Amino acid sequence: MPFEVLAEYRCHGGVQGFYRHRSTETGGPMKFGLFRPAQISAGKFPLLTFLAGLTCSEETAAIKAGAQRLAAELGLALLTPDTSPRDTGIEGATGDWEFGEGAGFYLDATAAPYSERFRMDAWVTRELPALIATNFNVDIERSGLCGHSMGGHGALTLALRNPGMYRSLSAFAPIVAPCQVPWGQKALARFLGDDREAWRRHDSVELIRSGHRFDGSILVDQGDADAFLEAQLRPELLRQACAESGQPLDLRLQPGYDHSYWFIQSFIADHLQHHARALHLE
Repeated sequence: MPFEVLAEYRCHGGVQGFYRHRSTETGGPMKFGLFRPAQISAGKFPLLTFLAGLTCSEETAAIKAGAQRLAAELGLALLTPDTSPRDTGIEGATGDWEFGEGAGFYLDATAAPYSERFRMDAWVTRELPALIATNFNVDIERSGLCGHSMGGHGALTLALRNPGMYRSLSAFAPIVAPCQVPWGQKALARFLGDDREAWRRHDSVELIRSGHRFDGSILVDQGDADAFLEAQLRPELLRQACAESGQPLDLRLQPGYDHSYWFIQSFIADHLQHHARALHLE
């Protein structure tokens, strides 16, 4: 699988790179970031994929989350995919920060005109991991998934929908019930059409209520000063669904923190250690 090196930087003894490849799934070029620690043994690195939120790109978490130092110490590779295909030329895919380019919601669209290009589920869970496993010293069998906001929604739903694919799971301020909040309702209606049953297959609360489980404990951090808490995020719905179903969940409400990457920086070490334990690095 060919790819193009856009930039590579020395970082905490390893390499932070940014790359581009021609995606079959999305029908166009896709970008991703990858941090590789310094090689400390003959083995391959476990992989943590971090899915970013609305308006973000492959650079956002790599630059703002402050994850590389501890990831280097733990021997953990960090993958940061872009949040959508770009330059699609699709009418309605630009001009709205809550939807479309920069806001792909980590699903495979089924409604025209978005179904041809917006196939983020297939790209994130199948095509991109295969490229990483083929071209980098990464053990794709030891993978974890994390995300923020829209990316937290992606992390939860992709892990629940693909049992056994990920060994660890966490999220920052995730959209847990997109069927019930404005961000999700806008995106699901446009990407999937009017089929509410299809919507529920991309809603972590609905997935858990319908019997989907993650084999392990889910770590979620949420700031109580988050401006989107009550209208868009609704973490209490995830807590209730997990409690009723027996899904292990560590949901932590963090006093005074908002929705920004300052919040993520403050707790990223806890998340990296959570993943390292599940991936047998600690």
